[in-house]
Amino acid sequence: MSCCPVPTHHRESNLVNMELTADELKAYDGSDPSKPIYVAIKGRIFDVSAGNSFYGPGGPYCMFAGKDASRALAKMSKNEEDVSPSLDGLSEKEMGVLNDWETKFEAKY
Repeated sequence: MSCCPVPTHHRESNLVNMELTADELKAYDGSDPSKPIYVAIKGRIFDVSAGNSFYGPGGPYCMFAGKDASRALAKMSKNEEDVSPSLDGLSEKEMGVLNDWETKFEAKY
């Protein structure tokens, strides 16, 4: 069951092109220092290892590591129940916020 297209890096970004299931993505949550840290947005997986202090264990956004954080980012939420790939019921404004996050991740990672 495919979750997210994720490592073939393209351009200079750390967008990862391969397919990972949600369970496989969990392995990239920063708990294993030998693996990169991935965060998915709208099914696109980003290598956020450069932001280890944010997404790594104990970081302020560690709850997003190894997951598709689309809903949480759209809602500007760090609540565990919002860390989900589901876009169901999001407002137009929230979708705009999510698109802004995606653009930021494309530029930074």
